[in-house]
Amino acid sequence: MAVPRGALALIPARGGSKGIPGKNLQKVGGVPLVCRSIRAAQASHGVGRVVVSTDNDAIAAAAEVEGAGVIRRPAAIAGDTASSESALLHALDVLEQEGPLETELVFLQCTSPFTTGAQIDAVLTALSPERCNSSFAVTPWHGFLWRVDGRGINHDPEQPRQRRQDLEPAFLETGAIYAMRVAAFRRCGSRFCRPSIPVVLEQMGPEIDTPDDLALCRSIAEHKAE
Repeated sequence: MAVPRGALALIPARGGSKGIPGKNLQKVGGVPLVCRSIRAAQASHGVGRVVVSTDNDAIAAAAEVEGAGVIRRPAAIAGDTASSESALLHALDVLEQEGPLETELVFLQCTSPFTTGAQIDAVLTALSPERCNSSFAVTPWHGFLWRVDGRGINHDPEQPRQRRQDLEPAFLETGAIYAMRVAAFRRCGSRFCRPSIPVVLEQMGPEIDTPDDLALCRSIAEHKAE
């Protein structure tokens, strides 16, 4: 069998969440978070297949309605301490039993409700150089970072105060989009398969970790719809 065309998009979506109950089915702009991630992947020109890894019947049903494939995640890797990598590796093992795997993998997180297909394509495109095994979304970070003991991270507080624009450029990992060469990822077991390249994206939108974050994203989506 031939290797499938396009990248494989995998979306881990557990049913449980301590911070926000049923988080992955919470709605932003009237659409469940897991469905927003599926739609973003489907809007990508570089993605050929979208699969959701879940332990939850309601999430599985929602994913199937959106046209995504579903892999049932074992309880052993569905708890709060389970890593996303464990879900991705499990999904790849299951899919490999069904046929050849794609050469590239995109890992999307449901906590990033404003991810777009174009942003996914930008991160995927960074894999094109043969020297790169993984890429991930970052966004510019403008500000002075401190440690709790009073030491500066990206500046020296003992020196005259710098202008913000004179700071060394810094970039925040968004957590929204990761792309990896499948073979390299399976060898190292980490989303950061060296060599790895950050991809700078603007206007990524907030991530959802708390109820306040969810409320903010709902407000943003409401204004976008106006």
